Amino acid sequence: MKTLISFLSLLAAFTFAVPVNAQGKSSLDTNMQILRDKIKADKKALVAANMELTDAEAKAFWPIYDAYQKDLEGLNKRLGKLIGSYADALQKNALTDEVAGKLIKESIAVESAEAAMRKRHGDKLMAAIPAKKAARYLQIESKIRAVIKFDLASEIPLVE
Repeated sequence: MKTLISFLSLLAAFTFAVPVNAQGKSSLDTNMQILRDKIKADKKALVAANMELTDAEAKAFWPIYDAYQKDLEGLNKRLGKLIGSYADALQKNALTDEVAGKLIKESIAVESAEAAMRKRHGDKLMAAIPAKKAARYLQIESKIRAVIKFDLASEIPLVE
């Protein structure tokens, strides 16, 4: 598990990367999509290896997992846009109190949406599989998110 989390950690910046110029954008978009697909496949393999699901549990679990990942992708896009807005404001030396306030509100909204999503899918998981296995899955997701968020935090400069 440590190996895959390290792998995800190294690639986390690419998950939310914002292209800095349009030149070669199509090639960059293609490469980024390949990288995202690789991360998704590796993550799914990590989850499968650590869940120890019976066949019946797996049948109930994987559709919920897929829905969770789809919702998570939407949150990641919001987070990427937020980070892009912050980077843009920094580059243009346009990070006013008004802009900072908007960024704070969006950041809190993303965190709230993530918590609501975890609750919604946690309830579905507990209805579909034993609660201990649901907790294990949510713990795996939490650990992966923590690594990604740590890497993002280490790369994002503080407001001056």
